[in-house]
Amino acid sequence: MLTSRSGDPPRPQPRPQLRPPAQPPRELVLLTSAWALAYAAYRGYYALGGTAGLFGRPVSESQFQVINAAGAGIILVAAVLPWLVMLSARFRRITPALGWVVAVGCCMHALVDATLRVLSLTGVHPTQLPSSFWASYDRHSADLQDLFLNEPWFFVQGLLWAAVALHVVRRSRRRAWLVSASAATAALTALGILSGLDKIGSFTVL
Repeated sequence: MLTSRSGDPPRPQPRPQLRPPAQPPRELVLLTSAWALAYAAYRGYYALGGTAGLFGRPVSESQFQVINAAGAGIILVAAVLPWLVMLSARFRRITPALGWVVAVGCCMHALVDATLRVLSLTGVHPTQLPSSFWASYDRHSADLQDLFLNEPWFFVQGLLWAAVALHVVRRSRRRAWLVSASAATAALTALGILSGLDKIGSFTVL
C-alpha cells in the first residue's frame, strides 16, 4: 500500500468539478422569445377568426381555427424555453441537443418550403394544397405569403436557436455541433425537396 512520508495513506485527490454550461446573453434570449411570440400572435389572430391576409377559404372554419390555436399554443410554449435556458443550469445541460433539433428542423423547413414555393411561382412545380383542408385558394397569394412571411420566420428562428445553443455548448465542441447541424440540414433539405417534387414520395404543404 502506498503511504506518504509521514506514514499516513495518501489522501484521494478530489475530482475536478465540471463548470455549469454558460448562459446565453440576455439580449439573445429576449430576441429569440420575442420572435416566437410574434408568430404566435399571427397564428392566434386566425384562431380568433381573423381573415386579413387569408389566401383561401377553408373547408371548415372551426377546424382552421383549432389548428391555428394549437399552433399558437405550441409556439407560446416555445417562447418560454429561451428563458429556461438562461435561468436554469439544469435545463442548459439539454440545450445543445434541444437547440440542435430546433435549429435543424426550422432551417430545413424554411429551405424546403421556400424552394418549393419558388418552383411554384415560376410554374415549374405548382403547389397543391390539400383539398380536404382548403375549399378554394389563390395559389399565387399562398406562395407569396409562405415565401415572404412563414419561411423567413422559420429560418430566423432556427438561426436564433443555433446561436442560443452555441453559447451553451463547450468551446471544444462547437465545431462538431456546427458541422453536424449543417450536414443534417443539408441532407434533410435535399430529401424534403425531392419529396415535394414527388421524386421519392408525397409531400403536403399546409
